[in-house]
This record gives sequence, structure tokens and C-alpha cells, in this order.
Amino acid sequence: MKELVYKEDVLKDNFEQTTLILNDDYEGKVTATLVRKKTEERSSKAVLYLHGFNDYFFQKSMANEFVKNEFYFYALDLRKYGRSILSHQKINNVRDLEEYFEEIDAALKVIQKEQNTHVILAGHSTGGLIITLYAAARKKSNLFSALYCNSPFYDMNLPHYLKKYAIPMVAKVGEKFPDLRISGGFSEFYGLSLHQAHFGEWDYNLDWKPNKANPIHAGWIAAIHKGHCQIKKGVELDKPILIMHSDKSVFPSEWSEEMFTGDAILNIHDIVANAQKIKAPQKNIIGIENGMHDLVLSQQKAREKVYSILFDWLDKNVML
Repeated sequence: MKELVYKEDVLKDNFEQTTLILNDDYEGKVTATLVRKKTEERSSKAVLYLHGFNDYFFQKSMANEFVKNEFYFYALDLRKYGRSILSHQKINNVRDLEEYFEEIDAALKVIQKEQNTHVILAGHSTGGLIITLYAAARKKSNLFSALYCNSPFYDMNLPHYLKKYAIPMVAKVGEKFPDLRISGGFSEFYGLSLHQAHFGEWDYNLDWKPNKANPIHAGWIAAIHKGHCQIKKGVELDKPILIMHSDKSVFPSEWSEEMFTGDAILNIHDIVANAQKIKAPQKNIIGIENGMHDLVLSQQKAREKVYSILFDWLDKNVML
């Protein structure tokens, strides 16, 4: 593997980034970005975090919690997201979720080369879906030891009839016409509840994580639908998995304080129902009172509960 060169990341505060050069795809050149923050003390423990849809890695407080618990922290900005967007690419564009396996493989090999022997795969929302599928496809891998999913995107948050009829139909179209733009998406209320320019407490790049998501394409629907079908059939893992989610979903028709008390993006009943189908040697599914969609961006009491459960679970269930 070619020696990687790290430079200061946009987050500063001892965060560094390096570019992973990937194989060209149907749009041309492809890269991903690996961000890291080291612990002050030498450790063999590390975590690799994958963000969700309409997202990128910016959660410094989460990274610092891992560092405080003696983990080297790594995060991927996946191809066509955040730091990795190239000028010729459609943002978020993917035709099969397995495309992301290339950068996960590359990142895990870098992490292993940097003397980390106990690695946790962590993923939020679509990132949680991706790492679950990745772990199912990479059984017997020695590059990671366990999975932690934060509100994983295991199903579309749509009425049953749309999930049963409309999504499969659009997915079928997406196989032949992947660049066809599809209307829809989630409301901007979630973004308004997060960003400090509006009602939230967090600062991040609104070009990389806009309140109203960039357009999606039929190929993306096809990729997500295929992944969801795999989850619903019951994937099998050979590593422990912790799945956390809010204790409720909220769907206000206008912005309100209720946004701070539940998942405004996914239906938590879908998360739980599909998580129960996953086979693993150790699996825990835990709801967090007043957790938001990205649990680590919840209000302080809820996110402290997330970290308490997470690190206690790792201590009890994973050889670290």
C-alpha cells in the first residue's frame, strides 16, 4: 500500500485527513477521505465511523468521547459526500451499496497498518445499513471486531403500500435509468433542529449537509432497495452488534421543540423489526429516551446515555 500523507483537517483540533484513491466508476475519478484523531496514550483500539445520507463526518464531540475512552478515532467521508465530492460527480450518487465496500476495505487496512488490532465499525443511518451489509459480506475478517449502529436505515419511512409497490417499481426503473431524478426526501425541519444558525447547537458545513437534501436518483433508490431486501431476509454476522435508536419517532408538520425528543427521519418500529431479523453471536437493540435521529446530536442527557451504554457494551461484549 502506498504511504499515505495526512494533512490538517477542516475540523482542526488535532484532526487529520488523507485521500484514498479508488477505482474509477461510471462517473470517472473516485476518492474517499479518511479522517483521524489519535489518542494521547498508545492504544490498540480504534473505531471507523461511517456517516449517513446527506451527511459527512463533523461530530467532533463523538470523536472526542472515543478518544477519551482510549480509542484511535477514524471516520470516512464516503465517495461523493462531504470532503470527497469531486466536481464531475452527482452528490450522494450510488448504484449499489457494495460500491462503498472498496473504501471501507481500504480504510480498515490503513487502520490495521497503523497498529490498531481491535477495531469497531460504527455507522449512522445509511452508514449503519452499509456496515451491516459489509459485515455480512466480510465474515471471518480480522480487520474489525464488532459493529455499532446508530439509528440504522433498515427500511424506508413510508406507508406500507408505497414500500410494497412504488419503491420496487422505482428501483426497477433505476436499474435501467440510474440517473433519472426522483422527487421527494425528508423535510428541512431536522436540519433546522441541528444547526446552530437555526434552533440547534451544532456547527457544520451546510454545503455538505444542507437542511434540504440534494436530489436523489433512481439508481440510489435501486441500491437502497436492494440493501433493504437483504436486511429483511435476515443477514448473518459473525461479530457482535449493538443497535441503538430513539424511543420514538416524531413527524411534526412544522418545526417545534418536539424535534428534540425523537427520530424525525426514520420510523423506529421499522428499525427494531428489521434489526430483529439480523443473526449475530451477540446482538443488543436499545432505545434511547428522547434520542434524535443522530443519537450523538441529541440533547445532552440523551447523548450521555448513548455513550454510557456504548462503552459499557464494548467493555462487556468485545475483547478490547
